[in-house]
Amino acid sequence: MKIKTLLTASAMLALPASADVIISEYVEGGSFNKAVELFNTSSNSVDLSTYQLKLYFNGKTQASVIALTGAIGAKQTYVIAHSDIDPAAHVDFPTNKLLFNGDDAVVLENDGAIVDSIGKVGQDPGSEWGNGLTSTKDNSIVRNANILTGDTNPFDDFDPAQEWTGFAKDTIENLGQHTADGGSDNGDGGDGSDNGGGDNGTGTGNCGESFTAISAIQGTGTTSPLAGQTLWVEGIVTSDLQAGGYKGFFIQSADSEVDNDNNSSEALFVYHSADDVNVGDRVRIQAVANEYRTLTQLSTVSSIEVCQSNQALPTATVFTLPANDTEREALEGMRVTLSNTVVTDTYNYGRYGQFSVASERLFNPTQVATPGAEANALSALNKLKSIAVDDGLTSQNPESLPAPAPELSAVNSLRSGDTIPTLSGILSYHFDQYVVFPSGTVATQASNPRTMEPKIDVKGNVRVASFNVLNYFNGNGQGGGYPTARGAKTEQEFIRQRDKVIEAIYAINADVVGLMEIENDGYSTTSAIADLVNGLNAKHNANVYAFVAPVNGSLGDDAIAVGLIYKSARVSPKEAAKILDTNNSPTDEQNQPLFLDNKNRPMLTQVFTLNDSEQQFAVAVNHLKSKGSDCDNLNDPDLHDGQGNCNITRTRAAKAIGQFLNNELTDVPTLVIGDLNSYAKEAPLTALADAGFVNVFDHLNKTNTYSYIYQGELGHLDHALANDALKDQIVDVTSWAINADEPRVLDYSMQNQQAVHHTKFYAPDMYRSSDHDPVVIELNLVQAMFGDLDADQDVDRNDLDLFLQQITAGELTDMRFDFNNDNTLDRRDVRGFMQLCTRSRCATE
Repeated sequence: MKIKTLLTASAMLALPASADVIISEYVEGGSFNKAVELFNTSSNSVDLSTYQLKLYFNGKTQASVIALTGAIGAKQTYVIAHSDIDPAAHVDFPTNKLLFNGDDAVVLENDGAIVDSIGKVGQDPGSEWGNGLTSTKDNSIVRNANILTGDTNPFDDFDPAQEWTGFAKDTIENLGQHTADGGSDNGDGGDGSDNGGGDNGTGTGNCGESFTAISAIQGTGTTSPLAGQTLWVEGIVTSDLQAGGYKGFFIQSADSEVDNDNNSSEALFVYHSADDVNVGDRVRIQAVANEYRTLTQLSTVSSIEVCQSNQALPTATVFTLPANDTEREALEGMRVTLSNTVVTDTYNYGRYGQFSVASERLFNPTQVATPGAEANALSALNKLKSIAVDDGLTSQNPESLPAPAPELSAVNSLRSGDTIPTLSGILSYHFDQYVVFPSGTVATQASNPRTMEPKIDVKGNVRVASFNVLNYFNGNGQGGGYPTARGAKTEQEFIRQRDKVIEAIYAINADVVGLMEIENDGYSTTSAIADLVNGLNAKHNANVYAFVAPVNGSLGDDAIAVGLIYKSARVSPKEAAKILDTNNSPTDEQNQPLFLDNKNRPMLTQVFTLNDSEQQFAVAVNHLKSKGSDCDNLNDPDLHDGQGNCNITRTRAAKAIGQFLNNELTDVPTLVIGDLNSYAKEAPLTALADAGFVNVFDHLNKTNTYSYIYQGELGHLDHALANDALKDQIVDVTSWAINADEPRVLDYSMQNQQAVHHTKFYAPDMYRSSDHDPVVIELNLVQAMFGDLDADQDVDRNDLDLFLQQITAGELTDMRFDFNNDNTLDRRDVRGFMQLCTRSRCATE
């Protein structure tokens, strides 16, 4: 039994406080953009194993506790963030437990002592403490530099304006750095303080006199051997980022001054933005050498002089991927040139002006490799093959994005798979990764162009599609009800989303479409699925599509559900839809349900008949548990084998799907589609293969396909699998690359954008209508011939023998074989069968 102890206000206040660690930043942004930054004000490292972060929700006095680990170095930060925070954020301690809103209090404790707090424990302020930018809702607040002690009374009134500075929602670039005790904020370029040490006595302020070589400051390791010393340095300015937020510029040794040691860099970042220097200037600087998050730099500049202008820039070094950190460190700050790179990740391009390139397109390890050691080795290799490209600005949502030239727009997209023949710039280290700051225009080639419709090589007689529609929520169905639990924040955003989704489905032109992430709000005239069908029919100017409505009127309790729509003139539901959920799930050896609908969305299965031939086939739509949030309560954590969180939960669901369909739809040609949140080599796909369901892409030898991109790696989360009765009737399959390759800034959302972006980045077309690509499957259902009892596509003497045997044994029950219409099946029908075959009508009647 667990005994819960409530800590009273008086007990909390009685505990002694520690002054070493304070909360220095708080981020309460959209979705999972939640973070709390700690700062060590002392001159010694602090062990965090005795620290806890406590969250008090909605005025409660009982806390959700996050136990911390690790340590904070002297004058350093430590960022606790939700595991699914924007990947551009600096994170030291990821956790799925960091979920709070603006009305939730946050308390930092050390061994039971109150260290610092945000908000007021026991009070629900409604939505936030403070107002405007300096409030705890939809804002980031940073502790003022002169505040070096925490608020150790979590029950006093809290006004963030007293000690904090506010920033706009989802501002995350300040995480991982903090200025205290009057130091200057240095963006990501330096620690803003003199690291001590003294002038090494080398040089004066006169250009051309002796100075310390840049290579000597860089050294051959990861840190400078001269850190903390005040030095005189000369170099040529190769890139100027003073105005872009990085607050500095790069200098590099002239070609004649290099040390010919390939292990030491010939360039440095200078954290300084008070003087006017230009690219091509040779400058002489007196400054302190130091390390800022492993970036060797000069800061605390006390003297700078332009010695000469318009100097030839140092020769760029050829940089080839793959490259390890040692090879990259040796070029830190230097001019480099990369050839024939491929764009791999554009997810954050619109938000932070950053995309990634690699030596080739990179597949998610478990898409092509066995989970475990093989997949982990491929993951490590993928990292060596890629590098980020940054626009040199730290501000979010820049007005213009320069690639592809002249700028990114809804009709001029930078797609993953596009190539860059030559990429020249500065190789550096910022925001915990190596980046290239381009010099001049980035010229791209559209090597992966958009297409107007899915590429189908072989046409069949039925087309089925699977489409994740990215939280299609239509408010209250009457123009209001926004923001919704997911999806569009406003009606205007929903209209933009709706137009894109409808354009995509219209172009797919499938007879049956399985949907994922449709709002789970029933099947009334105001429901999301009814809205989508109405929009499609308006596009067709006819009642083309209808939707499948389960008999019980709902599919589980999740905010989203799967759905099925179909062309009523082409196919018809044969019977009521079947649902797989926890209540009717197959069970394991301990009689526990395999399928959990509080993790997975219930499966929807419908048997259809083709209207012009009455052939049957079934479509089963799925959306399994995501990898993003944990299943720790089920003892199903991320095992770091490449399969992510909740792999056992998904695998058990896959086993349930196989058993359920094999029992319910014996011999019915069945297609399993949907977002299984598993890549091709992962256990859930293996479980379905064991149940007799083949991966259609593999079956048709379709290689190098994908439906989703995560952190630059391609793979199929969206699948099509066929049972034995259907697999040979599938003639083609494709994944239509309209979404995953596109920057997310081109979707419907108007969040985190300037007004100019709302028209520049949006078009009512199918591109970036979701984050998943639709999968399109062509079936060529073979018509079963009447009288072909041995299924050899021929009606002959063998069928007569089988007919006679079954009549004799009383095994034939299909009344279509009652040739004399006496409502019985007997030997007299053999004569009718023989006469029919004699007239060669067996195959047609």
